[in-house]
Amino acid sequence: MKRNSTLLVITLLFSLFFYTNPLLSQDSVEKQISRVLTQQQYSWNAGNIEAFMDGYKESDSLKFVSVKGVTSGFQSVLKRYLTSYSSTEKMGELAFDIIEIKILSPSYAFVIGKWQLTRSVAAGGNVGGHFTLLFEKTGLGWKIIVDHTS
Repeated sequence: MKRNSTLLVITLLFSLFFYTNPLLSQDSVEKQISRVLTQQQYSWNAGNIEAFMDGYKESDSLKFVSVKGVTSGFQSVLKRYLTSYSSTEKMGELAFDIIEIKILSPSYAFVIGKWQLTRSVAAGGNVGGHFTLLFEKTGLGWKIIVDHTS
């Protein structure tokens, strides 16, 4: 009887650990990814493209897909942003609206959302669209490895 009770307690503690461990719960993964996007939004609105790029995996395999084509590699994506948004006026104010975060595995997640840039007419006016992102869990946290923005 005592052995069964001990086994029951160990099983309950083990189950409790896995159901409440923030590193393993889907809710926590969604919060971690949301924080990455919130930090990107904050960095963008502060005029700091380099800090905005912290949300991306620093890798030659990074892909950015837009109407202009596919840009490959972290440095190329950074250069694209720096060229396209050469001033804080052109950057405007960025807002994200996350529509869905889907956890694909312990290492990958997929995000669908909307983006909106609010800026003056002289800076190109307001623009916006949708994005899909593929995130990878890395040693530095969740990072974007594919960004398709339209």
